[in-house]
Amino acid sequence: MKTKIVFFIMMITSLSLNGQNQDFVKILEYGAKAPSGHNTQPWLFKIKEAEIEIHPNFAKSLPIVDPDNRELFVSLGCAAENICIAALHKGYKTTVSITEKGIIHIKLDKQNSKTTSPLFSQITVRQTNRSIYNGNIIPKDNINQLKTVEYEPHVKVHFFKNGTSKFDSISNLIYEGNRRQMQDKNFKAELQQWMRYNKKHQNVTRDGLSYAVFGAPNLPRFIAKSIISKAVNEKSQNKNDKKKIASSSHFILFTTQNNTIEQWINLGRTLERFLLKSTEMGLVHAYMNQPNEVLDLSQKMAVTLDIPNEYPTVLIRMGYGEKMPYSLRKKIEDLIIE
Repeated sequence: MKTKIVFFIMMITSLSLNGQNQDFVKILEYGAKAPSGHNTQPWLFKIKEAEIEIHPNFAKSLPIVDPDNRELFVSLGCAAENICIAALHKGYKTTVSITEKGIIHIKLDKQNSKTTSPLFSQITVRQTNRSIYNGNIIPKDNINQLKTVEYEPHVKVHFFKNGTSKFDSISNLIYEGNRRQMQDKNFKAELQQWMRYNKKHQNVTRDGLSYAVFGAPNLPRFIAKSIISKAVNEKSQNKNDKKKIASSSHFILFTTQNNTIEQWINLGRTLERFLLKSTEMGLVHAYMNQPNEVLDLSQKMAVTLDIPNEYPTVLIRMGYGEKMPYSLRKKIEDLIIE
């Protein structure tokens, strides 16, 4: 009986998607491969006749680490950029607009001639790589190439090379951010809520921070949870981050001129272009957002880095490393709303 019910639900879902523009459904599959904080995938998609809407899913918000939903809207911007790149590949010209509440409207116009972006093939390859890198420094010519990526209005990108004083200053702010966050029991509880402790657990939820992307073994859940819970502390986090930072070539900081939803989304679009371009170049990256997530540390970082009139929003480390397992994504039918 249970099997019949599951089959019936699958049939209904299939019929529902079959009634949609299949080009748009496929485009959304690429949109859903965007990065998000704790891999919460905080987006919902609505398909219209000649438009795709991206709605924030506040049920997937992170009220402790991201109380103003800044990182959530950055993630929506990343998804929007993937959609625009995938739409171009399918032969559509896109026009993007953003409402005050952060709903993104992407108008799609079918074109007679077909062009494509060289970044399209990188959408399925890009990943957040939390491993220790090999320590090699990115050549200056490659950094200059990354600086040519198109930035959206009011978004700036700053580069800090390993071995410089500003790189070291950022490192110290990360360690202080770890100390603050790991002393907050609510932060730790929220983090652990999104941990996926083994293969079975990750396959059920298809979101969150998978054991595999951290290089952990596939152990029974009660064992893995006990081990990971004990490791979630200031000392362990800073010990691991020091190794990861030392192995990285650069910190790259993305800022906005103002703390507004529109600028956060535009930063996300810029960020995704940047990440796809760097993936194309054989570079890997991971997020080090701790200083941005603690208000006074964020303000201190802006002053320390001589950017007092900008808002530090996303900080990544970048370098060269081996591929890691990929985080799972929700099925697209679970993300499309009427």
